Amino acid sequence: MRKKHFHLIGVCGTAMGSLAGMLKAQGHRVTGSDKAFYPPMSDELKRLGIETFEGFDALHLKPQNGANGAAPDVVVVGNATSRGNAEIEYALNNKLRCASMPEIIRENFIRGKHSTVVAGTHGKTTTTSLMAWVMQVGGLEPSFLVGGVAENFGASFKVTDSNYFVIEGDEYDTAYFDKGPKFLHYLPDLVILNNVEYDHADIYPNLDAVRRVFRLLVNLIPSNGRLVAGWDSPVTREIVTRPVAPQGVWCEVESFGVEHPDAKWTAREIDFLPEVTRFKVLCEGKEYGVFQSPLAGMFNVRNCLATVAAADALGIDRRLIAEALATFKSVKRRMQVRGVAGGVTVIDDFAHHPTAIRETLRALKQRYPERRVVAVFEPRSWTTRKKVFQKDYPPAFAPADYVVIAPIFESFRLASDDQLSIDEVIADLRAAGKQAFSIEGADAIVEHVAPDLRAGDVVVIMSNGGFGGIHQKLLDAIGAVPRA
Repeated sequence: MRKKHFHLIGVCGTAMGSLAGMLKAQGHRVTGSDKAFYPPMSDELKRLGIETFEGFDALHLKPQNGANGAAPDVVVVGNATSRGNAEIEYALNNKLRCASMPEIIRENFIRGKHSTVVAGTHGKTTTTSLMAWVMQVGGLEPSFLVGGVAENFGASFKVTDSNYFVIEGDEYDTAYFDKGPKFLHYLPDLVILNNVEYDHADIYPNLDAVRRVFRLLVNLIPSNGRLVAGWDSPVTREIVTRPVAPQGVWCEVESFGVEHPDAKWTAREIDFLPEVTRFKVLCEGKEYGVFQSPLAGMFNVRNCLATVAAADALGIDRRLIAEALATFKSVKRRMQVRGVAGGVTVIDDFAHHPTAIRETLRALKQRYPERRVVAVFEPRSWTTRKKVFQKDYPPAFAPADYVVIAPIFESFRLASDDQLSIDEVIADLRAAGKQAFSIEGADAIVEHVAPDLRAGDVVVIMSNGGFGGIHQKLLDAIGAVPRA
């Protein structure tokens, strides 16, 4: 393979940063730019030795900055980047080869291999990381790409010579020149479809539009492939059992769930213990095995169940599946304990949808049943910034004892009548008897919350961005506050 120079515009995105590492692992020269860099991907890029530029400038693409005085061979355009970007304009004006991230992944890493795609509204990152680990323990040595740092591997990707590739299948759009979802590029042989809900309100006008793209995904699976489908999700069941011609499911389906009685794979005798979750897996009503996982919450039981069904379809021994589930270390920013100070546990989580918020808080209540849970939330994703889920937030925060909501991130980008009303959410929570506050920014939140915390409290900070470094600021402040 001829070594090339790839330049990634938007390199600090979780998937783009991973792609940068994968390309470097193949021996290519990789550079990248972004408007800002924040953990965990900024740390990962530094560890990988990727040459990065903060801010966008045509100079990053001009020949004097290229290898041997040449411009990059390929400019990879992230989906958060649009026309008007100085680097895109230079690339177009000078006829440089531009490609989307999924195009590069498909042609450089997936084509010719067995492709496992993990899709759905929630749980993609955790399930992809878990699937990669199960396949690793099962001896398949997979390559993988995940939208986060998988702690078992200490990385967000791995490149091997095996015939297996595992990837997180994102339904978000591909690039400014390709508005279809990323997962349609990934040549799926096996698809895990956990659940489908309305999300990404900036690109999908309604649930029907979301449903349509997932139908396209399952329609891509070859007849000798496999679909592992979450039967607890009504929309997933509808996609599988009520296809719209000419779309349909042409492969074998493995259904899983903990609630629906018709699921082929199910979990029973679920025990949420302080350090582990233990459950019995049944396949077609017969005991398959007893498993345990350090992951908390019912959503993670479903993630494990999907992985068991998929791993069984790949022929992995069930004893090795059990070993992998028990030794899985999760993903950074998914209920990740960032530290303990003054007896207060500070947790970082990526939740940015009412369902994810609710399930994260439920999981923490199951893991820490006698402790006060303090939820701090930043509405940062497009879905959380818009009013589409206005009425869903109060019940989503119900498991928490104390709630703080930051201002809407970059609220100036939305019309005022289209924005989530944080004041209304706070009023609803207070009416339900919650301590709830709207506080301006990370520093002010820390100043407000730290004196109220007491030993034994669990603080979960939920945002899909850096949130002003609030995690460490809070730990520092707690350590400085005298405790009785």
